[in-house]
Amino acid sequence: MKDLKKEDLDQEVFDLYDDYAHSRIERRDFVNKLSKFAVGGLTVSAIMGFLTPNYAKTSRFSAVDPRLVEETITYDSPKGAGKMKALLVRPKEAKGKLPGIVVVHENRGLNPYVEDTARQAALDGFIALAPDALSPMGGYPGTDDEGRTMQGKRDREEMLQDFIAGFETLKAHEHCTGKVGVVGFCFGGWVSNMMAVRVPDLSAAVPFYGGQPSAEETAKIQAPLMLHFAELDKRVNAGWPDYEEALKANNKTYTAYMYPEVNHGFHNHSTPRYDEAAAKLAWGRTIDFFKEKLS
Repeated sequence: MKDLKKEDLDQEVFDLYDDYAHSRIERRDFVNKLSKFAVGGLTVSAIMGFLTPNYAKTSRFSAVDPRLVEETITYDSPKGAGKMKALLVRPKEAKGKLPGIVVVHENRGLNPYVEDTARQAALDGFIALAPDALSPMGGYPGTDDEGRTMQGKRDREEMLQDFIAGFETLKAHEHCTGKVGVVGFCFGGWVSNMMAVRVPDLSAAVPFYGGQPSAEETAKIQAPLMLHFAELDKRVNAGWPDYEEALKANNKTYTAYMYPEVNHGFHNHSTPRYDEAAAKLAWGRTIDFFKEKLS
């Protein structure tokens, strides 16, 4: 059988994967519903294998990249897990202190894709901190399915506090200027929105296809926002009109982009939902935004 391409699959397949990846349907239901697309020699296992993240082939940076200085640190999170582990990475040749970015993972722990994103942020001129919400359970387990199950057992508010504590840790770091922003994806997009609500001295927030705060919470936002949405992401996009109305009503500073004909997760280069053009455009906009707001 020839190698699959995302153009070979119906949009409904990606919608089903989104339901499965966000625990709205069980694995058995996901497999059963995929069976109707197993035609013309295409098998369910082939479809599932295609949809599953492939970190071995898609990781872009090494943990020993000579351009970077990175380490795993432990920091205090008294309102969350108590102790948290995080990847801390900065450019090796940097002179002086750097603005900081907290990088927030999806709903499955600090996987290689998000580690790659933190390294990219460092190469773009920042000191980046990528916490692992699965720290109290031993950390990211090596597969997204296991990670998703583990993260589902944690309290959402406590995890938010873990990332707020990460912000405070990065802000006080000896290599950081004290100007810190946050970028997050999916669950991390919700965290980014909520950190804008909860952290008065947050310098900027960039949620990628993240859940939105309430109108009452939106009124408390002080950080400028850049929001990225995927046109085919009906689930997350359903909350955007109300969120935008609240942002406008409260005179908040924001810029929002809707990327046409792409799915939720379009920035994640480890899955076929990835869209190279949209991902590069969104990340370029994000870095320009941080350079402006964290200077």
